[in-house]
Amino acid sequence: MRILVATDAWHPQVNGVVRTLTKLADAAKGLSIEGIGVEFTFLTPQSFRTFAMPSYRDVRLAMPRPARIARLIEEARPDSIHIATEGPIGLMVRRYCRQRKLPFTTSFHTRFPEYVRARVPVPGSLIWRALRRFHSASRAVMAATPALARELTERGFDNVVLWPRGVDTTLFRPRVIDLCLPAPVFLSVGRVAVEKNLEAFLDLDLPGTKVVVGDGPARASLEEAYPDAIFLGEKHGEELADIYAAADVFVFPSKTDTFGLVLLEALASGLPVAAFPVKGPRDVIGDAPVGALDHDLRSACFAALDISRQDCVAFAANYTWEASARVFIGSILAVGAVLPGRTGAEQPRQVA
Repeated sequence: MRILVATDAWHPQVNGVVRTLTKLADAAKGLSIEGIGVEFTFLTPQSFRTFAMPSYRDVRLAMPRPARIARLIEEARPDSIHIATEGPIGLMVRRYCRQRKLPFTTSFHTRFPEYVRARVPVPGSLIWRALRRFHSASRAVMAATPALARELTERGFDNVVLWPRGVDTTLFRPRVIDLCLPAPVFLSVGRVAVEKNLEAFLDLDLPGTKVVVGDGPARASLEEAYPDAIFLGEKHGEELADIYAAADVFVFPSKTDTFGLVLLEALASGLPVAAFPVKGPRDVIGDAPVGALDHDLRSACFAALDISRQDCVAFAANYTWEASARVFIGSILAVGAVLPGRTGAEQPRQVA
């Protein structure tokens, strides 16, 4: 079964969407659904000319043409089409499917209204209306948490289904690492941009050291404004896992994330979470004794210092990428989002 995923977010971007899609494809390689192998291929900005996104030059948006979109889809010969983002590629692939009356599924990764309003004074109601229209023809709109699924349903989205995320516990795990920094070490990992609300963390009066991992348009100004904090830039793989394991508390100041994969990465590393009690951290952690959620983020940071690191590891072990991939594929099959004339019974082949 070949599943084509259309996404405007792709490498070299470093964000939750890219990590989710990459891990989904990796996990699916070893899966067999009713005796049929599964293969993911991607339609990404790498196939098109791009331009820098206004206010965020590190992100490049594609300029897809309908004819090239059609050719790439037809060359891929997918059994199913999934649209992961609402950008130019997502819009063109939606148009392709609608014109040919082909079924497709979508996913909701980002609180786009809050993201836009952090940069441009656009009414949220207009953005939600556009998002409802984009997802209206989808056979299934996949949401990461029950709370997000409920919110989308309440906002008028149809066919919303749950698609949980996972974490690589072979990479993110407890280990003995010393960063040689004054303790306790309070760590934040993610895109360094206005919607991540990093000032709420950096403004806190905390002992020890504040460490920020990640890059983005706000990094230079934040480094200048907060010289006592340590900004390490982007980190990946074992180097990132070492930093997680060496910290004492993971601080997640964002109020706009739909899930926050970094929360699971921190917990799998044995790192308790301090966050605001908002959707995202509240949905991931709930009442589990692995994080402190408080409107007073400083109080949450101190409370998290007393949380058992082993409890964090045990909690994260419940989230696997294989389970996430099975739910994703199962949702496609359950809603009948298989292209006409394609049964998914052919064995996968590699697509360039």
